[in-house]
Amino acid sequence: MNIFNLVLIKPLANGLILFYKILGSNMGLAIIGFSLFLRFVLNPLTRPYMNSMKKMKEIAPELERLKKRHTGDRVKLAQAQADLYRQKGVNPGAGCLPYLLQIVILIAFFNLFVKALSPDGDPTTRFNELLYSPLMFSQNDTIETRFLYLDVTKPDVIKLPFVNFPMPGPVLILAALVQFLSAKVMNPYTRLEEKIAKKTKESSDDFQVAMQKSMVYTFPLFTLFIGMRFASGLAIYWFIFSLTQIFQQVKSQGWGELTPWLEKLKSLKS
Repeated sequence: MNIFNLVLIKPLANGLILFYKILGSNMGLAIIGFSLFLRFVLNPLTRPYMNSMKKMKEIAPELERLKKRHTGDRVKLAQAQADLYRQKGVNPGAGCLPYLLQIVILIAFFNLFVKALSPDGDPTTRFNELLYSPLMFSQNDTIETRFLYLDVTKPDVIKLPFVNFPMPGPVLILAALVQFLSAKVMNPYTRLEEKIAKKTKESSDDFQVAMQKSMVYTFPLFTLFIGMRFASGLAIYWFIFSLTQIFQQVKSQGWGELTPWLEKLKSLKS
């Protein structure tokens, strides 16, 4: 067994089956429970990123002044920014590790579903190859993969009578929507960066802001179209994980760009 299987796929398989047996032997419930558990475990890693983003918003006016002062001199600007970050206790790279880890876990989950929860073959036999002895299934056991309207081993797609191609299902749509809302919560920082970029002559600033803005839409679309090819269990995992991420962002940074929307809703209700 290679190191990726040993360090990631095997522990994920055992964790998932542990929750499967605790939560009434339903794979959908197991994925939800295990996703919440993983968010809890990774929370100490993501907290520094949230705190760093909050501080970045606070020092945005000072960054703008630095960019004006050092227009055309990237070396002095980089040094001045580094000094400001150090003075204010900001670590711009604080988010790299947790988000890389989330991607690695997602890849590991994908591999786990391919190995053990493929629609073809017996999932109990495949899981047993990855499970520790106390969690192994007996010969007569079967794994329940039905959850609500889904089979978690198959893509979350629906076929409409008047459309000749499959469409994203509800869970996939919710996962994409939650990613979009998460980006909107973080978007005030992007707006501040956009204002700074417009007042400077560096093309790299405009490129960075354009990339940040495009991610608001490209990541949700990526989730929709790529998710239609993968097991719906992955969509459930990504939806739950992203939803808890929004909760953490709101708790740390507020509602961000969603604040005007919420105020409009409140005014309509009143």
